[in-house]
Amino acid sequence: MTKTVPYTGGEKDSLHIALDRHRDTVLWKLDGLDDEQLRRPMTPTGTNLLGLVKHLATVEYGWFCTTFGRETEKLWFDAYTEDMTVAPDETTADILAFYARARTAADRAIEEIPLDATGTAWDGRKVSMRWVLIHMLEDVVRHAGHMDIVRELIDGATGAHPQSASSA
Repeated sequence: MTKTVPYTGGEKDSLHIALDRHRDTVLWKLDGLDDEQLRRPMTPTGTNLLGLVKHLATVEYGWFCTTFGRETEKLWFDAYTEDMTVAPDETTADILAFYARARTAADRAIEEIPLDATGTAWDGRKVSMRWVLIHMLEDVVRHAGHMDIVRELIDGATGAHPQSASSA
């Protein structure tokens, strides 16, 4: 869960804790919904809450692990075309466990790799851990915003994570 925000902490800790706070918000947006609601497509392109979580797990592994030559689990789907699609045989528990494993692997990479260390992104670019942390913070925040809207369309629930108000 979210750690205390270091208002005067170092760069890496500040970025990591901000990322973690928004990761927790992603999970909070799922609270109280049943499987049908989590899978329900709420946009013409089929966006649904569980698909967004699957996508975030995929990019956590990709950016934090693959980019820096770290081990990842073998994906059972095409990361480029099926990362936001939840198949009928993929359970909510499966997707949430996948996200938890990806977060754990990413957290290890964040802790062990210096901010200035570089890796090679999926498209061949050299990127630093600093850039990846910022990029992933942007991506998680963006999709948490999508999840805010999707959740409101499902059951009218709105608002930020209860811990966000005191730690933002």
